[in-house]
Amino acid sequence: MNWITNYVRPKINSMLGRREVPENLWIKCPETGEMVFHKDLEDNKWVIPSSGYHMKMPAKARLADLFDGGEYEAFVQPKVAVDPLKFRDSKKYVDRLRDSRAKTEQEDTILAGLGTVRGVKLVAVVHEFNFMGGSLGMAAGEAIVKAFERAIAEKCPLVLFPASGGARMQEGILSLMQMPRTTVMVDMLKEAGLPYIVVLTNPTTGGVTASYAMLGDLHIAEPGAEICFAGKRVIEQTIREKLPPGFQTAEYLLEHGMIDMVVDRREMADTLARVLTILTNRPEAVEEAA
Repeated sequence: MNWITNYVRPKINSMLGRREVPENLWIKCPETGEMVFHKDLEDNKWVIPSSGYHMKMPAKARLADLFDGGEYEAFVQPKVAVDPLKFRDSKKYVDRLRDSRAKTEQEDTILAGLGTVRGVKLVAVVHEFNFMGGSLGMAAGEAIVKAFERAIAEKCPLVLFPASGGARMQEGILSLMQMPRTTVMVDMLKEAGLPYIVVLTNPTTGGVTASYAMLGDLHIAEPGAEICFAGKRVIEQTIREKLPPGFQTAEYLLEHGMIDMVVDRREMADTLARVLTILTNRPEAVEEAA
């Protein structure tokens, strides 16, 4: 127990009428080191105003920002077996789930909903990175499958925003099974003649990149997003060579033909609306969006 921190400081603060300042009141830009007031950052869609650096955006905030008027039908999280492998490393898996649920106020990493973006009806699926690194497990896989099924039933496009470290190791092979399951749903959506757009955010890695995140009809990325299967350090250690500057960033992948567009988050809704009006063959909507 630290006597000064736990007793002396609170006593002095109470005597002087001072209140503790929340830790997240000011947020530091990873690029420039500039301190930004959290409310200003939220009002700017979690983009640093001066540098344009795209911070990780909470899934709930992304859905509310994407849909017209922030209104949409939120999908119910499907129920799946909890901790099927009774996994434990330095901490029990059930404890990690409990902590992530308390932190994010979500059942698992995937949030999905149905609404309109500039008048275009679509289903949106978003990863919450703060929930165990946005990892893909059974609950996430089932939520994605149900979202694709809903898009097919509604005869509307699906837009997916991945932000993930990959498959969830605490679920082993059951996590890896979600890769082919979600891939099948992508094929079913395309067979129905419905557009599938992926908006790659920072980071998109591992088994998520190796499955549904790279199967879109169109791949858009946010500026500076890290997009890869294996990390840069792992690759360098394997091939024993130094990788080029900016390797695995959205801009590098665009330059080398791996993605189609890099779009600022503040322009994302307008861009998606324009693209989807073309892909859904709605010329009158194209004129309105323009």
